[in-house]
Amino acid sequence: MTVTHPTPSRTVTATGSGGPAVLALRDAGLSYGPRQLWSHLDLDLAPGEFVAVLGPNGAGKTSLLRTVLGQQRLTAGTMSFLGQPVRRGHRKIGYIPQQRLMDAGTPLRARDMIAQGVTGSRWGIVPASRAERARIDRILDEVGATDFADAPVAELSGGEQQRTRVGQAIAADPALLLCDEPLISLDLRHQRGVTELIDRQRRQQGAAVLFVTHDVNPILDVVDRVLYIAGGRFRIGSPDEVLRADVLSDLYGTPVDVVRTMGRIVIVGAADSPGGIGTHDHHCDPDPHAPAPDEGRI
Repeated sequence: MTVTHPTPSRTVTATGSGGPAVLALRDAGLSYGPRQLWSHLDLDLAPGEFVAVLGPNGAGKTSLLRTVLGQQRLTAGTMSFLGQPVRRGHRKIGYIPQQRLMDAGTPLRARDMIAQGVTGSRWGIVPASRAERARIDRILDEVGATDFADAPVAELSGGEQQRTRVGQAIAADPALLLCDEPLISLDLRHQRGVTELIDRQRRQQGAAVLFVTHDVNPILDVVDRVLYIAGGRFRIGSPDEVLRADVLSDLYGTPVDVVRTMGRIVIVGAADSPGGIGTHDHHCDPDPHAPAPDEGRI
């Protein structure tokens, strides 16, 4: 695929396992009043494809996920999921939020959270059938949560809680997994574990993945394409095509260098640049329209 640097909008063909696009955006745009986050976005997300969404603070990464969840509407263009208009609460869309610890004393168990994903219950716990209980046990085993299945979620570590959230998200065999910085506050071991769970779901079940991330490095080995949003513009392509000095310099409108060292990608730019790039491992700050993440524990 060739990246056309001066053009902020391009139609991109899905590159996953094949078949009709799970998620399709055409000439899509999102604005808050006079402020345009992004526009003219064309994207086909294929079954089994893993797309990382990167960009600076306020670029509209989390807002993109919210449009897919039906929580807010595009201000331009169209979006479809499995060939139909996006609607709120679709059972075939799994959502993994940022890691947030639950309040002490919350009686909800890991088993209960996954049961909600299996039964579709939103208001209280619906008694599960024998088949559903078997599925709950199977998912607990798949995400490595069997040992703490009956423990209150509030007593679990950050990594254990995120494993439980992954289990809840995949319980309905979703066609699309939306991940909103699910690795925040996790140590490297738990980051790797959660990433492996998500990657296994898309490889074994063909779920497409749209993954907003604070740091691209933990998922670099599993990413098919990168959607990089900055300054109301974007680029889409493989990590090698997008995470380059010339591409990011064009997006930010200021000189940016990309350093690859010890298997990691580091972005170097002026701290007072329009995007506030600074020098760091490549990261995407949380969207200002999203709640601030709580500090986690391991």
